[in-house]
Amino acid sequence: MGSTRGRAPCTGRYSRVTAEVGCAVTGEGEVPEQRQAEDEPARGVIGAFGRQLKLLRTRAGMERAELGKRVGYSADTIASYEQGRRVPQPRFIDQADEVLDAGGLLVAMKGEVGRARYPIFFQDAARLEARASALNVYAVYAVPGLLQTESYARAVFHMERPLLSDEVIEEGLGARLLRQEIFSRQPAPLMSFVIEEAVLRRPLGGAEVLREALEHILLLGQSRNVEIQIMPTGRADHGALGGPFTLIDTEDDQRIAYAEVQDHSRLHTDTKYVRTLEARYGILRSQALTPSESAAFIVQLMGET
Repeated sequence: MGSTRGRAPCTGRYSRVTAEVGCAVTGEGEVPEQRQAEDEPARGVIGAFGRQLKLLRTRAGMERAELGKRVGYSADTIASYEQGRRVPQPRFIDQADEVLDAGGLLVAMKGEVGRARYPIFFQDAARLEARASALNVYAVYAVPGLLQTESYARAVFHMERPLLSDEVIEEGLGARLLRQEIFSRQPAPLMSFVIEEAVLRRPLGGAEVLREALEHILLLGQSRNVEIQIMPTGRADHGALGGPFTLIDTEDDQRIAYAEVQDHSRLHTDTKYVRTLEARYGILRSQALTPSESAAFIVQLMGET
């Protein structure tokens, strides 16, 4: 069971992980029954940030217009942030922290504020992803969010239907780019990606956007903790025709799975089901090009664009 706007349900037995992310489950793996509005935690984070921002601005003796001028935002936008009506961009948080001499107070909230931008159905997975010790991602339709360039991500958001407002696109873009801080995290998580060849031939946003995306993937694949493999379209055998998924190794050594389709998502903790996806991912890796072969293949594709 799932909802396009509801919190990602979990399947399997109740665990510390499901308790932590708020995915209570029944013995049969059904969606929890008695919960408040699912977006309430996100609203609370944004509201708390806004109150802190107002207190710091007032302490500094600044009007909204003055703060806005110094960080490049309008007074109305500052008011929206303080009142919790809009989610602040990471750049604003960094600038406001410095201008208001907040000593890192606002920056310390940047992670939670950023995750509040995610669609409700992805918020729980985003929390786990940010602290994961390892990630294994199988991508079918588009370049995985963690590997997207800003221009590619923007193109993806522009293609959403129903159409998204410019404000929602900017918020979503900021959240997606914030996720990519995982690449500079220490200790570095191990990350593996298997990407369908068709994904790298689909010119979302145009040829230049695609070429930039291919260059970015090639660069990230050179990191010691990142392995990127391409699944050729011409393979006669395929180990995972059921769609995309992600395997997440949590900081307490539990492996869970995340699967999403058409805005419906599910976090799986059931050991039998997770092991099935583990087996499928292992088969995919054996069928795909090796990381070095994949890098050569990407270089070849770049020559074709």
